[in-house]
Amino acid sequence: MAELYALMAEFESPGRLLDAARRLRSQGWNRLEAFTPFPVEGLDRLLGYTDNAVARAMMIGGTVGALAAFLMQAGINLAYPLWIGGRPLIAVPAFMLICFEMLVLGAVLSGIATMFIANRLPRLNHPVFAADRFDLSAERFFLAILPDAGFDRDAAGKALAALTPRAIIEVQL
Repeated sequence: MAELYALMAEFESPGRLLDAARRLRSQGWNRLEAFTPFPVEGLDRLLGYTDNAVARAMMIGGTVGALAAFLMQAGINLAYPLWIGGRPLIAVPAFMLICFEMLVLGAVLSGIATMFIANRLPRLNHPVFAADRFDLSAERFFLAILPDAGFDRDAAGKALAALTPRAIIEVQL
């Protein structure tokens, strides 16, 4: 017998999914995962996704990019000085265009990299793709209980059945 990835319940509306996630959380089920055809407002907080690592990474990447551009231009002007027309070697206004471009480049690249890492991408296959009745394009909403150290399959099945879903599906690895 294959190893269990999750017990998954199918719901017909986002409201029922939110209610089910709220009830399972209040019962102490912490490892929940949802699959929806579109973003559902408030579901991320119920599932425990509160960290915004992408914004922090973009801030850091943008700052590093802008500082690197400024230091590169200042270093080049100090290493190879051109004394023309009494202009200063470190002309900050002239550096701003490249600093801004490198700020945007650093922020975008670090944001994309962080998003890929946080979402564990590229992942070309997922165990729920092979589950019966799993078709996100059909306007169905799924809530899964993932096994942890103290997981009881019967208790999880009863908790899902109490939510009166359209179906309960066992997802195998």
